[in-house]
Amino acid sequence: MLFSSVTFLYYFLPAVLILYFLVPRFLKNTVLLISSLIFYGWGEPKLLFLMIFTILMFYFCGLMIGRSAEQRWKKFWLVTSIVISVGLLGLFKYADFFIDSFNAVTGLSIPLLRLALPVGISFYTFQSLSYTIDVYRGNVPAQRNPISFGAYVALFPQLIAGPIVRYVDVARELNERKHSWEDFCLGLRRFLVGLGKKILIADNFALLMKLFRESEGKSVLFYWLYAVAFMLNIYFDFSGYSDMAIGLGRIFGFRFIENFNYPYLSKSVTEFWRRWHMSLGSWFRDYIYIPMGGNRVSKARWVFNILTVWMLTGLWHGAAWNFVLWGLLFGVLLMVEKWVPALQKLPNWLRHGYVLLIVCLSFVLFNAESLTQAVTDMGGMFGFAGVPLVNAESLYYLRSYAPLFLMGIVGATPIVRDTARKIGEMPYGVALEVVMMAVLLIVCSAYLVDGSFSPFLYFRF
Repeated sequence: MLFSSVTFLYYFLPAVLILYFLVPRFLKNTVLLISSLIFYGWGEPKLLFLMIFTILMFYFCGLMIGRSAEQRWKKFWLVTSIVISVGLLGLFKYADFFIDSFNAVTGLSIPLLRLALPVGISFYTFQSLSYTIDVYRGNVPAQRNPISFGAYVALFPQLIAGPIVRYVDVARELNERKHSWEDFCLGLRRFLVGLGKKILIADNFALLMKLFRESEGKSVLFYWLYAVAFMLNIYFDFSGYSDMAIGLGRIFGFRFIENFNYPYLSKSVTEFWRRWHMSLGSWFRDYIYIPMGGNRVSKARWVFNILTVWMLTGLWHGAAWNFVLWGLLFGVLLMVEKWVPALQKLPNWLRHGYVLLIVCLSFVLFNAESLTQAVTDMGGMFGFAGVPLVNAESLYYLRSYAPLFLMGIVGATPIVRDTARKIGEMPYGVALEVVMMAVLLIVCSAYLVDGSFSPFLYFRF
């Protein structure tokens, strides 16, 4: 089930909200757990057992870590949770990738498993791992209530695509959280903003990308339109979903961490990754990079740590070599920025420009179905694909989508946010804001009823 669907907006969410606010406080986590399992099982009921198993396994391992008096037994249960969860993630997400790669190297023909990829498995696996690791470190006590723990793991607002919420950040709210009309309104507004970003902007860029792939009359201009369209599509798709998740969390009394902070304003690759998918970056930093020694090691070891973390970051996004190379590319770029401090002395416009170009090209690699397609797409952008510089088809799409590109570029900056704040401070600003949100919901609903093209990119991960 998608947030951007009629079923969710007009049936599932209203029913859950009514039930949630009617039941007494001690039953609220039960409502969240049951509704989250329904939400998850709606699209793939056969894999619901995997979610339930994950909840029970991490709950038990957390309890055993908390109860064990000896360090060796704490470590045993921690390692058990890591091995089982990473093993399941590897089986469902990476088994065919490794088998296919092994076959390509050895010439063998080991059959692929072709297992269905459970939606959101990368997100809820990392989220659950943060729980047992933090219990082991003594950062948080083990959760003794299985209902509350299950609600944390399966919580539907951020189950499918994050942000990756650590248990330590919501432990208190799981046991005791406050609800208010102000939080409800703020959460609803944040949800509707995210819904608009997803349906009105991201989905329309996705349609242009689809038209590009289906076109037999490509040009250099069309390749660049595709690259910039995907760059904006992935931002509004993912940040829009994060906005919806954060808004829903606020409605239910949770304060989820921010996941994006206008990354396209960055003036370095390092800054870009401090602003993009922040919950994933901080997870890898705190649970992989720092335990490996971080930068407090020899230079050779530091290089190894960086490349390992960024290779894993690439693999986390997908089981294909283009994702691995995408991750390693950013690892190398981060090291270059560290070793060449003169880059930080360049004019701001030049620094900003090179970051946008690098990110744009990297996302072409990221979105390619194969390395061959990635090479072709990049070659087409720079005139090496044997296509004309411009043609009638690309000019048509440039004119047709120019307002959308303008909307996307402006929307990727704080201009819209700052303008909305000024409107809210005006006389009758609150009433005007309510009208704007109502219009936004009506327009988004019209798109959904019309059956508009509405893929969600991060379902792949």
